[in-house]
Amino acid sequence: MSSNLYNENENVAEVDLELEHDELEEQLAFTAAAEQAGERIDKFITESVNDPAISRTQVQEWIKSGAVTVNGAVVKANYKLSSGDEVAIRVPEPTDAEIVAEPIPLNVVYEDGDVIVINKPRGMVVHPAPGHSTGTVVNALMHHCKDLSGINGMLRPGIVHRIDKDTSGLLMVAKNDLAHLSLAAQLKEHSVTRKYIALVHDNLQHDQGTIDAPLGRDTKDRKMFVVTDRNSKHAVTHFIVLERLNDYTLVELQLETGRTHQIRVHMKYIGHPLAGDPVYGRNKTVALKGQALHAAVIGFVHPRTGAYMQFEAPIPGDMEHVLNSLRLR
Repeated sequence: MSSNLYNENENVAEVDLELEHDELEEQLAFTAAAEQAGERIDKFITESVNDPAISRTQVQEWIKSGAVTVNGAVVKANYKLSSGDEVAIRVPEPTDAEIVAEPIPLNVVYEDGDVIVINKPRGMVVHPAPGHSTGTVVNALMHHCKDLSGINGMLRPGIVHRIDKDTSGLLMVAKNDLAHLSLAAQLKEHSVTRKYIALVHDNLQHDQGTIDAPLGRDTKDRKMFVVTDRNSKHAVTHFIVLERLNDYTLVELQLETGRTHQIRVHMKYIGHPLAGDPVYGRNKTVALKGQALHAAVIGFVHPRTGAYMQFEAPIPGDMEHVLNSLRLR
């Protein structure tokens, strides 16, 4: 593991259809509280997920298939919890799911017959998952247009990559399989331009640099990721300081790879966690509902024309308000 400065990007030649930005298999994790000791595992999971679309019968099927573990071991549906039990769930892909089209407004930055680029607001989930069966970008897309690629299944039509719920900014969507294959290949080749603007804690010592540190799931909390050499994936983030604001620094970050929570974990790793980050941040925070992270630039080669296209989205109003408040100090 290393945190190297001033490295050059090195594009990887291999191409396959594995999506880099966020894993497609949903991973859930819960810890049993003292008052939940003695409760059946199927009841505990059903109540913890708290999604009308996920029934207790469905949870029992997950347990039967081995998708549920307690403290790393497969259990039966009648297992009774002990205080502190770590429950991990690998949510299987539904076979008969149906997405409900919802008339949710979308901020469409660009659209043609092959691709859509949208500016996602903070707080919006990209696609349906346990706990978020409605109100997602996919629900909105299904109402906005019917022609979306089906490569990633019924729950993720058109979705080539994801950004976190509380991260705002640009997302590219494929309207057909030709576009999907092309955009997925570009992501795998690291040729898609992805630049983020973030507010981080403290004053960064270097004006620019590269964080080259592999990421994997935290063995103690599978909802979180850490820098580790164990069961990890190569991850590289480049940063440039844009502005120093007393106890904070505004930075531009460019992804070379696109791992789950990559920017959030990498910045915590070098001692500068994102302001407002409820998972990887500090108690001292800013007035934002989530991390101060915005996907400001995305650029790619158009799947049909071969022309390079790049789009920008301004920092959202809540984040701009925080920055202006810091500048006035």
